[in-house]
Amino acid sequence: MRAQSNTPVLVADAGSSSLRLTVFGADGNVLAEHHSDSPPGDDVSGPLRKLLDAAPAPTAVGHRIVHGGPELCDHTVVDAEVRAVLEQVADLAPLHVPPALTVLDAARELLPDVPHVACFDTVFHTGLPAAAREYAVPATWREDYGLRRYGFHGLSYAWALGQAAGLLGRRPEQLHLVIAHLGGGCSACAVRDGRSVDTTMGFTPLEGLVMSRRSGSVDPGALTWLQTRHHLPAEDVENALNHESGLLALSGTSDDTRDLVRSRAAGDERAALALDVFTHHCRRGIAEMTASLDRLDALVFTGEIGEDQPEVREDVCARLTTLGLTGDLRALVAERPEIVSTPGARVPVIVVPTGEAQQVDRETRSRLARR
Repeated sequence: MRAQSNTPVLVADAGSSSLRLTVFGADGNVLAEHHSDSPPGDDVSGPLRKLLDAAPAPTAVGHRIVHGGPELCDHTVVDAEVRAVLEQVADLAPLHVPPALTVLDAARELLPDVPHVACFDTVFHTGLPAAAREYAVPATWREDYGLRRYGFHGLSYAWALGQAAGLLGRRPEQLHLVIAHLGGGCSACAVRDGRSVDTTMGFTPLEGLVMSRRSGSVDPGALTWLQTRHHLPAEDVENALNHESGLLALSGTSDDTRDLVRSRAAGDERAALALDVFTHHCRRGIAEMTASLDRLDALVFTGEIGEDQPEVREDVCARLTTLGLTGDLRALVAERPEIVSTPGARVPVIVVPTGEAQQVDRETRSRLARR
């Protein structure tokens, strides 16, 4: 069965702390949706049934899956074999893949007669050059254990690339961009001629920039030191890095940049420190990505923070003058893709509202059209 462009497609985006279900129709218009700020649990069939009762019957279901592992390098129709592989790679993104599989199983049970397509964030980075992909670790780790850099937020990057290209009046394959996805998870990506050639996240979504509750990159020697000198169990270290670090750990009060901007204005020094560390790591990640480009045609912000936190965008850009950027940006909360830099800016700054669900809809239709 094919999902034609004018037929409904259900998109499931399950995260560690949220569930988004959207039914898309022709031209990407939303026919029905359900958004929850709670992670999917054993009762996920309830929201699915309620949405299906209110929407046209979907002809396919697209599932956002953060990690495809070494075997799943393209968006893929789910069968028993693919489902088994997904179970094996779940521990590579323990915050994201298990809840997505919970929704996948419930949706396949409720809709057994339509195709289900797993759309992976890692696919966008499949062609990373070896220099950006490989870790400088023993060959047995790389060859026997599959230790390499995968990259994430690929569905968001694919959407942002297309939207930015439209604003700039150029084709994606003509562009050299840095895209920064700033949200609960944060990363930056170098896009050269329309393809990912470097990114800040690696083997798991923990590497790279400081995030809301995740640490980002930490000296690996410090982690082994905590385990050997202070006898912290690996499970405790992993939990702290994924759940108790980032903006929350630095501020001691909140993992939300909106709260921190208000607290900084009120004189809260820990909130100011959290924002300083966060924006410093964003600048460093963006500058690092430009090393994989011949030029910088634009800097693109996306993700919840990227699209609705102008103070963060300004802080990031104001100290990237060596890249031709300035902090002279329009302070707006973007509801559509917009150029927020001033006319004639040497490097345009673009804001693209997050479009992962829309990209899953597109990828699902595209994949089924190839069957």
